[in-house]
Amino acid sequence: MGLDDTSLTTLAALADDLRRSMFDFIRRQRRPVTREEVADTVGISRKLAAFHLDKLVAAGLLRAHYGHPEGIRKVGRRPKVYEPVAEAIAVSIPERRYEMLADVLTEAVMTEADGEPARDAALRVAYGRGETLGAGERERVRPGRLGAERGLSLAAETLDGLGFEPERAAPTVLRLRNCPFHPLAAKAPDLVCGLNQAFLAGYLHGLGSDRTTAVLAPQPGHCCVELRAGEDTDDTGPADGTACRR
Repeated sequence: MGLDDTSLTTLAALADDLRRSMFDFIRRQRRPVTREEVADTVGISRKLAAFHLDKLVAAGLLRAHYGHPEGIRKVGRRPKVYEPVAEAIAVSIPERRYEMLADVLTEAVMTEADGEPARDAALRVAYGRGETLGAGERERVRPGRLGAERGLSLAAETLDGLGFEPERAAPTVLRLRNCPFHPLAAKAPDLVCGLNQAFLAGYLHGLGSDRTTAVLAPQPGHCCVELRAGEDTDDTGPADGTACRR
C-alpha cells in the first residue's frame, strides 16, 4: 500500500533527528508540555524549539493550545503547550517491530515437531528467544544476586530499546505502554498477546529474575503484558482484543 500525501508530509517532518527527538519526548510525557520543557530536554533555545514545534503541528503530529502544564498552577497568561494528536500515523510511530514477530513465526514453522500444535510451537520459540536475550543481558551486567527491584530496572532498560516503552506504574509493577506488534495484536490477541507473554517470561527467566512475572493484564493504550515483581500472580487469561487497540 502506498503512502498518501499526509503520510509523506509527516515522514518528511520526522526526517530531522531533532524533531524526531522532540516528538518522541512529547509523546512519552502523555500530557501537554511547554516549548521551554522541550527546549531544555533536547538542549536548544526556546526560539528554535518553537520553530520545530510549529513544523510538527503543521505536519499534523502535534496540536497546540494555551494552558498550564498538568499539576502546575500559575497566575498570568497561559503558555502555549503541545501534545500529540489522537490519531497516530501507522509508520513506526510508536515503534513497531514486526520483524521480531515474523522471525518467531518462521522459526516455529521450521522447527515444529510432529504432533505439536502450531501455536505451541510459536510460544516455545518466543520463550526461547526471550530466554536467550535475558541470559545475554545477565552475562553482560553480571548482577550477582538479582532482586526484584534490580530485575525490573534491567528489564525496563532492555524493553525500552525494543520499543515497549516501559514505565513504573508502581514500585513492583512495570507497565508497557506500547505494543511493538500492534495492530496485529488487535487482530489476533490470543496469539500475539500470548507470544508477548511467552517472550517476556523467557526473558525474565534468562535474566535470572525469578521473582518477577510476566502477566497478561490488557488495558487500553498499553501492551497486553505487564511485569510484576515480588508477589504471587495469576494470568488474567487471553485478551479479547478491545484493550489492544491504540
